[in-house]
Amino acid sequence: MKKLYIFDLDGTLLDTVADLGNSCNHVFAEAGFPTHPIDAYYKFVGNGIAKLIERALPADAATAENIEKLLPAFRAYYNLHMADDTKSYRGVCELLADLQTMGAQLAVASNKYQAATEGLVKKYFPNIKFAAVFGQRDNVPVKPNPAIVHDIMQAAGVVDTAEVIYIGDSLVDLNTAKNSNVEFAAVTWGFCPRASLAENNPAHIADCIEELREILL
Repeated sequence: MKKLYIFDLDGTLLDTVADLGNSCNHVFAEAGFPTHPIDAYYKFVGNGIAKLIERALPADAATAENIEKLLPAFRAYYNLHMADDTKSYRGVCELLADLQTMGAQLAVASNKYQAATEGLVKKYFPNIKFAAVFGQRDNVPVKPNPAIVHDIMQAAGVVDTAEVIYIGDSLVDLNTAKNSNVEFAAVTWGFCPRASLAENNPAHIADCIEELREILL
């Protein structure tokens, strides 16, 4: 076993696309921009809320000014509705509990803004004691920059990257692990096509929670 298990949040522990998409559609409709089917948001997520809005806006409207105007409204709406349709993936709660029982340290590394990251983790995993829960924070570069992994390792008191494994569903996560020099386990039930993950040769790839349990336990 490793000493520290770092999990991505959206697409790895939680299926959050519906609430992200509904929130984006709400603020877009109010601002007069076209909305999208929820399934379209799978290709927009992964790099934080500002990037989500940028990708979802029409190309000629995806300006820094529009993004800055929409961000506060998005956050205000999402803060109230981020758990309307979000759900944890099958078997994830049990896996986290088993790792905790075995003495592992657990952490969350997300590109979602910090308040929402903390709120979702508290709601869906109330019985798990995380060494760190980090989302997008002011003056800290987002994934795939390795800063978030380094900060988690410091919070957990783990200094050897060989004692860390990072679990995620996207190429952003894969590159975060690579940039951090930590082992990576890809899960295919999230927001990135399996083929895209596989062609980048992750150390592990899990198509279901049972396969992930075999990798981690």
